[in-house]
Amino acid sequence: MIIKVLGSAAGGGFPQWNCNCRNCADVRRGVGGLVPRTQSSLAVSADGLSWMLVDASPDLRQQIAATPELDPQTDGRSRASPITAVVLTSADVDHVAGLLSLRESQPFSIHADPRVLSALAASSIFGVLGGCVRRLPIPRNEVFEPEGCAGLGIEAFAVPGKVALYLEDEGAGPGLGTALGDVIGLKVIDGLSGRFACYVPGCAAVDGGLLRQLAGAAAVLFDGTLYRDDEMIAQGLSQKTGRRMGHISMSGVDGSVAALAGLDAGRRIFTHVNNSNPALREGSPEREWVEAAGWEIAHDGMEVVIR
Repeated sequence: MIIKVLGSAAGGGFPQWNCNCRNCADVRRGVGGLVPRTQSSLAVSADGLSWMLVDASPDLRQQIAATPELDPQTDGRSRASPITAVVLTSADVDHVAGLLSLRESQPFSIHADPRVLSALAASSIFGVLGGCVRRLPIPRNEVFEPEGCAGLGIEAFAVPGKVALYLEDEGAGPGLGTALGDVIGLKVIDGLSGRFACYVPGCAAVDGGLLRQLAGAAAVLFDGTLYRDDEMIAQGLSQKTGRRMGHISMSGVDGSVAALAGLDAGRRIFTHVNNSNPALREGSPEREWVEAAGWEIAHDGMEVVIR
């Protein structure tokens, strides 16, 4: 099974178009140790021929163009993409806007929780995908095979998180409208070996249920949005903490590095990294601390192979 990181940044990418934080300013100036990143998504294949996308970032067209494996197949057909399915982990704009780049009369299937499919159905703009794109609900608590992706199994599991920002007014209360299915993680299973990777690009907290889902993974690609919970406030970028945005921080006694320290898993990779995160900077104390704890920072084009 091949996992390609198409994009490794949080919403807005890196550098973010309107941001002049230290990281964004320095990456624009070409300062060493900083690499631009597009917004988070994956491509996964069991055979290197048929590919499933996980989330459809606003940068998807650019990501496809930068990934030769996703080029149109040269078999004589006028429309021949190897992309056969898209699996969505939430209804966040950062995860669904790229669907609009797949509107060129190309058949594929969208797999998502029923609540996410309802959000797409409520927005008429996604009607441009047309009838050739099937929208299929992800079954809960069972493994399914995405259409056209023989040899891959997917199992979705609930993740502590937050409803998409544009849906926060639906369902008042302390949970901001959040319900089961608003945010999911995925087990991506190699059909031959049975080994699996877990993808959790958004997570507000690590609980016992999540630990059980991640246990035994050959690789865990996990929410690395912020290094510190108050990071964006301290940099004058926002008035929201990471937890208010639905993202656990890397550091701290209740951060993800501490919470996952005893996890029985293989590679540990932070993805969905925000432009404000000092761990983006190679050689920084924050990057060195993360790496000393056994974690990697994802970059666009990273490849994870699981056999």
